[in-house]
Amino acid sequence: PRGSGSDKAPLPKGARQTRTDFGKPGYGGPCPPPGNPHRYIFTLYALKVDKLEVDTDASAAMVGFMTQANSLAKATFTATYKR
Repeated sequence: PRGSGSDKAPLPKGARQTRTDFGKPGYGGPCPPPGNPHRYIFTLYALKVDKLEVDTDASAAMVGFMTQANSLAKATFTATYKR
């Protein structure tokens, strides 16, 4: 959620945020251009490790690779949003 990892909404102990599509850590939220709805795909992974061994500056590609490499199962949900 907005503010996760801030002083007002700290992350759980040991949790990390890595860079997003916005180029910095933190949740940016959906912001499609006005008009047609956009699809947002959420995927939840069950991992075989307690935490992924990645830097806080890790790229999305590295986080994705490590997630896939340590995945036991996954579930996907697709939602639409427009403004």
